[in-house]
Amino acid sequence: MSEHWPVTLRSEDLILRPLRMRDRKRWIRVRAENKDWLNSWEATLPQVPGEDSSQKLPSFYEMVSWHRREGRQGRSYSLAIWHENRQGSNLIGQITMGGVMYGAMRGAHIGYWIDKAYANRGFTTQAVLAISNFGFESLKLHRLEINIRPENEPSIRVAQKAGYLFEGLRPRYLHIDGNWRDHHCYVKENSRVI
Repeated sequence: MSEHWPVTLRSEDLILRPLRMRDRKRWIRVRAENKDWLNSWEATLPQVPGEDSSQKLPSFYEMVSWHRREGRQGRSYSLAIWHENRQGSNLIGQITMGGVMYGAMRGAHIGYWIDKAYANRGFTTQAVLAISNFGFESLKLHRLEINIRPENEPSIRVAQKAGYLFEGLRPRYLHIDGNWRDHHCYVKENSRVI
């Protein structure tokens, strides 16, 4: 069990915290408003011989329950991104540090999405920096990766601004938008873990 769950992270303008069941309406609204914006970057399920090809994505409640289990086990930390301002807080995206490995690896990977209305304003970079700091300071991880499709220039800029360095190409790395897509791997290391 993870002593770090649930976790709440803060940056200059943001609060990152696990989704709650009562966040359902806001999450569904933001996802619906950004459907076309996110489609090209969304993971999809490949057709695997011998497996049921009618698999569907989990419901909001199933997703939140799964995130909680993974967080409690210390395997994945999925956090909603909330923008704080004078009017209150707005759900503007989600970030996950998943595939957390200890032992000789001590690493994880990061993925995220952001509401189009909040893109290109530095919020995604703030969220990446906050979760990276959590991975390095609290979990004492050595290596974090962000894998990005080569044509996703805004996301590449986020990784670079957050101090991630290009490591190389991962051909046909993830099933995205209905096909296996190449990704560029960006990496940041924690020099204090030797």
